[in-house]
Amino acid sequence: MTQISVHSDSEQGPREPGTPAPPGRGSFVDSYFKISARGSSVAREFRGGVTTFMAMAYILLLNPIMLGGADVDQHKLDPSQVTTVTALAALVTTILMGVIGNAPLALAAGLSVSGVVGNAVIAEMTWPQAMGLCVIYGAIIMIMVFSGLREMVMNAIPMSVKHAITIGIGLFVAMIGFVNAGFVGRNPAPGGGPVTLGAGEELAGWPVVVFAITTLVIFMLMARKVRGAILIGLVIGTIVAMVVNAVADVPAKAWGIAVPELPDKIVESPDFGLLGDVDLFGGFSRAGGITASVLVFTLVFAGFFDAMATIIGIGSEAKLVDEKGRMPGLNKALAVDGAGGMIGGFAGASGQTVFVESATGVGDGARTGLSSIVTGSLFGIMLFFTPVAGMVPGPVAASALVVIGSMMITQVRHIDWEDLSASVPAFLTIVIMPFTYSITAGVAAGVVSYTLIKTAQGKWRDPGVLMWILAVAFVAWYALHPIKEGLGVS
Repeated sequence: MTQISVHSDSEQGPREPGTPAPPGRGSFVDSYFKISARGSSVAREFRGGVTTFMAMAYILLLNPIMLGGADVDQHKLDPSQVTTVTALAALVTTILMGVIGNAPLALAAGLSVSGVVGNAVIAEMTWPQAMGLCVIYGAIIMIMVFSGLREMVMNAIPMSVKHAITIGIGLFVAMIGFVNAGFVGRNPAPGGGPVTLGAGEELAGWPVVVFAITTLVIFMLMARKVRGAILIGLVIGTIVAMVVNAVADVPAKAWGIAVPELPDKIVESPDFGLLGDVDLFGGFSRAGGITASVLVFTLVFAGFFDAMATIIGIGSEAKLVDEKGRMPGLNKALAVDGAGGMIGGFAGASGQTVFVESATGVGDGARTGLSSIVTGSLFGIMLFFTPVAGMVPGPVAASALVVIGSMMITQVRHIDWEDLSASVPAFLTIVIMPFTYSITAGVAAGVVSYTLIKTAQGKWRDPGVLMWILAVAFVAWYALHPIKEGLGVS
């Protein structure tokens, strides 16, 4: 998870117990959300909710790109339908977080989760079956929360591997962005490297130029600490693409799934064609029990651990934690996050998770779940403006992938590179994910290498029983082909 520090000069701390609420703050809304008790106001919650939405609205443009690939049957999802269900799932889960969790946290389709679903999962099964795995991983997270198993898992996985998973996914997401933009391509020349700059070791075409401009603009806005930098950059990039498309002869297919031109209409009735198109257990028969189980495990990792760190980190910024770092209502927030996996899978939008961009709303004063309700409501309004999202071409949206990837790799500073039991598993996890184009392979490498290196150091007990179980399962996954051959299974 990317850690973002936000502060507000006008921030007031929580009101001391026993101190009377300021005049005019005795309403049901104030009481339910504890607005005055947390030193906030309705106006600040509204402003914070709008700010959070502006910072994360890019997911409406990006998720159709992340889920734009063909599944094992070569079927692709309709981008307009994906945009609709992305907004719907964000609407439902974010409002649930506000009402149940009462925290200034917004949820939407997680980029790490969508990255796994849109690449690793659909390579093994159909889209409905992939969404079925999202429902399953969400249910597992909820069971982990309510049973207390999350503490056991958190203690079992070493921090170096947790950080490395975030970093590896960041590089993987960035690689997807570079490839989708045409900045990186396969090398057709014999004897050369597997990938190359552009096509044939050179950048060609206006879409790649637009991608480069958009990426640099976003980074420049971030350097200026402009709120909503990603969304603003995408808007600027889309405008540039529309101008280029109008004056230059650019083939429509060069722009990817969307051509940058004004739609016939701005407002359109939502298309809920993907809603409920879920095959819950079909993926296990299609991909095999072991492969499907590993993919579910990867989704749990991609969704659960980032959410845990994000919730606690933003809760600290919002002054919602006690002196021991405990956040009241944490289990409720984690439960909603787990439900987000199920809701996103059922909607066809992939698993929903807490967005670190919620920190921008906290910086603008948000302290309660009321701000989440505002953010969720704005996603609801966007249900009727999906044609606007369809104006954003693939190379422009790919810029956000590269930027998000750069944010995720900042976790590298938390790894002890002098300790081989930490650095080697981290290194293997980080490099194998993008180099193999497989998040699962990276997670497996980190878990297996950690247990083996600890054994080589004479500390085989350190990983714990759960890690050894996971390591054995991953070894079996790596050796699946020879195991099948040995068993005579096709």
